[in-house]
Amino acid sequence: MIEHGRIETPIGALQVFARNGALVLIDLRDDAAAAREQVRGRFPGEPMLAHEDPAGCAAALRRYFAGDLSALDVLQVDPGGTPFQASVWRALRAIRPGTTISYRELAERIGAPQAVRAVGAANGANPVPIVIPCHRVIGTNGKLVGYGGGIERKDWLLRHEGWRPLAR
Repeated sequence: MIEHGRIETPIGALQVFARNGALVLIDLRDDAAAAREQVRGRFPGEPMLAHEDPAGCAAALRRYFAGDLSALDVLQVDPGGTPFQASVWRALRAIRPGTTISYRELAERIGAPQAVRAVGAANGANPVPIVIPCHRVIGTNGKLVGYGGGIERKDWLLRHEGWRPLAR
């Protein structure tokens, strides 16, 4: 059974999907139909049920946006993906709030220093943004780059977590 819900947040409405107590998708586009199709593509034939708090995500996100930056750490995720993508996503969850790293640093952390572009692609394919904090990866020059939810959301999330851009 797949539970799904819509959650209002300071960065906009999010579509959230969970299966067996683990998040499988957080959609930043607030496009319920497209998000349902994405989940159906991964779990064909599974019934979907509307739920006000899929896998506890709504409650955890409320705490996170209220300032409890560790509230998302307890959420279980099932992002699927390839073994390489899974390694990138595990490394992303280890990046603490208020901290950023570059794509190059992330590639080094997973033991694939030559795979910077592949790390960027895996980061961009993350189906559970915010909980798997791909927003914490920035360009080597310290600039905000590449966020599927838009640079404005990335900037908001990072500042919410206490990050400050490098002084010029």
